[in-house]
Amino acid sequence: MTQEKLTPQRVFGDRFDLAQKYHDSLATDGHVRGFMGPREIPRLWDRHILNCAVIGEVMAHGAVIVDVGSGAGLPGIPLAIARPDLHITLVEPLLKRSTYLQEVVDMLELSNVTVIRGRAEEGPVKKAVSGADVVTSRAVAPLGKLVKWSLPLAKVGGEMIAMKGESVHEELERDAKEIRKAGGGEPTVSTVFGTTIIRVPRVK
Repeated sequence: MTQEKLTPQRVFGDRFDLAQKYHDSLATDGHVRGFMGPREIPRLWDRHILNCAVIGEVMAHGAVIVDVGSGAGLPGIPLAIARPDLHITLVEPLLKRSTYLQEVVDMLELSNVTVIRGRAEEGPVKKAVSGADVVTSRAVAPLGKLVKWSLPLAKVGGEMIAMKGESVHEELERDAKEIRKAGGGEPTVSTVFGTTIIRVPRVK
């Protein structure tokens, strides 16, 4: 699948109708409730939904995923639609966002998704979701903070997969000590259909 051919129909297949409903919800309800700015509405597919869904390409079948700071459900909801085999928990501290996430999960009947209101670093959240295969996130925090929140939720042998922008190499250099302190191994940066991700294995 090339970048030029990355369309909603190809990414979501026979679950495209669910992706369309999620798109429409973000464009209407999500916009009214302040989760999506007006300039993002025309770019929802390319900039938000598709680039979140494709990171599932590097996740094993049946993996247990925790989406930290899920916000309006990115990347967790697109991942859950594209990959119904994944078991996904959306962790979101703000009430208005966690309420919206539960509404979306109910509307789309996503039986593979659980919503937890709380912060990744809080004891009850750690107890509920630790031992994940993958902890993912998108535009949540600088890398140093992100590994401190994310890696403790992954099992040893699991990993953090974060969507990052152009500053990722700068962050890697700056936050190398924090990565090691959090139990992280050697990070790798790669591109999945145009989406830049950083993968940090939990080694201890």
